[in-house]
Amino acid sequence: MVLKPCQPPSPLKPGDLLRAIAPSGCLRELAAFDAGVEIWRSQGYQVEISSGFDSRWGYLAGTDGDRRQQLIEAWQDPKCRGILCARGGYGSTRLLENFQFIPPATHQNSKWLIGFSDITALLWHLVQSGISGVHAPLLTTIAQEPAWSQERLFNWVAGNPIAPLQGQGWGGGSVTGILLPANLTVATCLIGTPGQLNLEGAILALEDVSEAPYRIDRMLTQWRSSGAFQGLHGIALGRFSSCEAPSGLPSFTVEEVLRDRLSDLGIPIVSHLPFGHEGENAALPVGITVHLDGTTGILSFI
Repeated sequence: MVLKPCQPPSPLKPGDLLRAIAPSGCLRELAAFDAGVEIWRSQGYQVEISSGFDSRWGYLAGTDGDRRQQLIEAWQDPKCRGILCARGGYGSTRLLENFQFIPPATHQNSKWLIGFSDITALLWHLVQSGISGVHAPLLTTIAQEPAWSQERLFNWVAGNPIAPLQGQGWGGGSVTGILLPANLTVATCLIGTPGQLNLEGAILALEDVSEAPYRIDRMLTQWRSSGAFQGLHGIALGRFSSCEAPSGLPSFTVEEVLRDRLSDLGIPIVSHLPFGHEGENAALPVGITVHLDGTTGILSFI
């Protein structure tokens, strides 16, 4: 499928109904989840918590059927304007086996989908229907975000512009493309599946957590060997947190791996952007047109 710019859903306004679902890993404690729900409610939104959000089936938040049902009910609810994901972990790719979102009849009926990490698979699935979600804090992480990051997310879903992000440019000039934010591990698992996107004309925004440098190397080598980087316009790198090698073992650093595996692609690259795990996680709209400057290190939103 040729990648085309996605259309964000209609802006949210106070009083709109949002549904909280748990499509991935099970909740480990409820305090952070409850805090996240209250933050969204403080913006004037109604937040309805889906039945079964706190279920457990091994490391998953309930069976595939139960978690899929939460997603379907939220998506098909005509009163629901947005879907707030509880946490990441693992499990969203299981929901996409032999399953497709039912595309909205019109753009006005589409919904916001908000989350990151394991939610990458669902966000990329929406891109196939031309709908822009938001790679942004989960219900269990938003309370730890600084005020500017929370405000950024709330501004975007309300239809307001958002500021450029400053990182460290690696060179390569500047380019315009379609932004595809992703957790590297989850996006790598989509290669060779119906969830893989054609990156022709894309700017790929990557982050990850708790992956040793050799595993980052292995994943990026798979992208290179499979041809998945073909046609890519640029790369925006966020935080690769807790990605240090085990103590006492010979290793590259994660930054050395990223530079080794990406610098020869001949495209603009910007690193150290403020998104990802264990720190500031600036909201990134999915599937919209952006500008990446590999000299100044700026990712701007057109």
